[in-house]
Amino acid sequence: MTAAVFRWVDPPAGPAIELLDQTRLPRAEVVVTCADVPSLIDAIARLAVRGAPLLGIAGAFGVALAAARGDDVAAAAEAISAARPTAVNLAWGAGLALDAYLRARPAGDFLAAGKRPYEAALEQARAIADADRLACRQMAGHGLALVPEGARILTHCNTGALVTAGEGTAFGLVMAAHRAGRLAMLWIDETRPLLQGARLTAYEASLAGLPHRVLADCAAASLMAAGQVDLVAVGADRIAADGSVANKIGTYSLAVLARHHRVPFLVVAPMSTVDFCTKDGRSIVIEERAPDEVTSLAGQPIAPAGSGAYNPAFDVTPPELVTAIVTERGVAHPVTPGSLRVLGADA
Repeated sequence: MTAAVFRWVDPPAGPAIELLDQTRLPRAEVVVTCADVPSLIDAIARLAVRGAPLLGIAGAFGVALAAARGDDVAAAAEAISAARPTAVNLAWGAGLALDAYLRARPAGDFLAAGKRPYEAALEQARAIADADRLACRQMAGHGLALVPEGARILTHCNTGALVTAGEGTAFGLVMAAHRAGRLAMLWIDETRPLLQGARLTAYEASLAGLPHRVLADCAAASLMAAGQVDLVAVGADRIAADGSVANKIGTYSLAVLARHHRVPFLVVAPMSTVDFCTKDGRSIVIEERAPDEVTSLAGQPIAPAGSGAYNPAFDVTPPELVTAIVTERGVAHPVTPGSLRVLGADA
């Protein structure tokens, strides 16, 4: 990639956020400039910027943008948080930046130091990005012990540098396996309906020189039946307190297939994605997106006019189908409320 995935622009040119429009990949690297919160919310809603860790970063920088512009910061944080309800990192990042801004403003500490009040939120946003970069390295390190030699890894959706401040969550683990000489093949689900696997993960795999092949989502079953998959590794958009995992639609079916074929199923996600306030999978709000994402492809209709569509953005995988959850703080195995609480105790 020649363009930065996500970048803050300081005054006098800014304040603004520049981001790589992921809806245009892999055909073109187009940078979108968000000079206000509504334009950032639009970019989030249409998936120009996406992925749980990066949404947390975007949420925090969005609050900093509102503060720098002199907007109603609390209202901006609320609007950003509501842009995609399933991805817990978005509200988490916005909330941390809002708290930093509110703490600094009445105290006057930033003014005394010759800084503007919005910089409290900005410093928090940068800290979130730095922590995510480190978390990517730590998750890869913890997860590598679970990858066998000559691994043929199947992944779903996109979990690489396009959605984190580092090399990625599940994709970061794949990169670590490749460097260690353990990766024989990366199988990439196309990930209908928006093809984040075929468009984005294959794009990142090509840039990294990874051995990879793209498959239709419905081909995963026959691939496992043929003994061609040693490990499934996916990310997460929200993990409930009981270990239920909300992730891109199609993840649940992969987990069922993996259990039937006795293939380990790993979820790689930072602790910020674990939501201890959400009791279980039934409590996770699932975003439903526009029907035309299913009834058309690349802007061309593929279903008769007037056909309806079922288009949830995510599904929920129950904890009993998850072999392990890999976080920056270690590995939860088996996946239970207790094993997650142990990892979260130091957070």
